[in-house]
Amino acid sequence: MNNAIQKADVLIEAMKWIREHRGKITVIKMGGSLMEDEVAMTHLLLDAVFMETVGMKPVIVHGGGSAISQAMAEAGLEPMFVQGRRYTDQASLEIVKRVLAEEINGRLVRQIRDLGGLAESLSVCFGSNVLYGEKLLLEDEKKMRIDMGFVGTITRVDTEPVRELCDRWIIPVIPSVALMDDGSDQGLNVNADTAATAVARELQAAKLVYVSEVNGLRTDPNDPNSMVDSLTAEKAREMLASGCIVGGMIPKIQACLETLERGVNKIHIINGRLRHALLLEIFTSMGVGTEITKFAR
Repeated sequence: MNNAIQKADVLIEAMKWIREHRGKITVIKMGGSLMEDEVAMTHLLLDAVFMETVGMKPVIVHGGGSAISQAMAEAGLEPMFVQGRRYTDQASLEIVKRVLAEEINGRLVRQIRDLGGLAESLSVCFGSNVLYGEKLLLEDEKKMRIDMGFVGTITRVDTEPVRELCDRWIIPVIPSVALMDDGSDQGLNVNADTAATAVARELQAAKLVYVSEVNGLRTDPNDPNSMVDSLTAEKAREMLASGCIVGGMIPKIQACLETLERGVNKIHIINGRLRHALLLEIFTSMGVGTEITKFAR
């Protein structure tokens, strides 16, 4: 009986957050090596199905860099990275489209359906693309332009199909592949964080959740105990300026700050390997990751 009462207490705690987030869009970014972890992905997708079941509107944006690198190796193509981004020629782009926008995207949709939810692909490979962009322009230390091939940045998100699926309680699943915003059929390989950020901004999502391989923002990248539970945009800027935030977390936090300025209320960074991390972060008072807000709560 005590175990049953504890379960009821958990539901009562979650009720406050369920009511607060009911009917609102949450964009969930998934990527990295997590995509190869079947157990972690099953729990994350089950969390997304639960969110939809209680009246939230989850939208999944995903990458799949590890699988792409493996497919390129099998094809005899050596990945080349410039300033942390994968150089993408036409041959590499075809692999990105096949692996990311077709195979991984289709698998995620099937998994969600197998878990009892409804999901549909919004992918260039299935004739339902919603991401449009232009070639990404980078500069070296001499201010010379770097050719990244078909690497892109998002200029426009077709939000109507996304909202239409959400209103029908179907989870949209969007790969980080775009089409050129010039009416052509030329594809672009887009960073998954960049794609998720753009989707959250254009949808004016209530939340953006980065499902990461670390437990949140750390003042010491090598010390899990240095995680910051919550901070404001002002504090995040101070940490960037002081050098507390390093490595790949720098562009992620910069994107978070820009996203908060564009109307998204809260951003979360969580460890996707923690079982049911999404539910623990969203539906409990303590949370399990880092929450970033525009102003102090």
